[in-house]
Amino acid sequence: MPPAKTSFVCLPCRASFKQPYAGAWARRCPRCARELVHVGSAFAAPPRRDTEGWRVLSVLLHAGVRFHKSCCGGPGYRPRTLREVRERMAYARRTGEPVARALTRPEVP
Repeated sequence: MPPAKTSFVCLPCRASFKQPYAGAWARRCPRCARELVHVGSAFAAPPRRDTEGWRVLSVLLHAGVRFHKSCCGGPGYRPRTLREVRERMAYARRTGEPVARALTRPEVP
């Protein structure tokens, strides 16, 4: 059985690649030769023209949020719009909650 594939992303190129995960060695983007970011196996890339979607993805990845499958399903809630990101970032600043945890909240109280 072949190894399972997982997703890697190049943010400057707005490109996503599915490759087998065989350890933590660095993978390079075939377009710009920068290092790819491992995002997980439950990742679905936004269309290349969707600048807002890629900005949201950039915020999530820089905060340390990834898209790994859990034992009971997918990766859980992830914001899709900049408005949702702003709401959760403001909540994190207001309450002192870590940004990564605030970004993955389904609802902001």
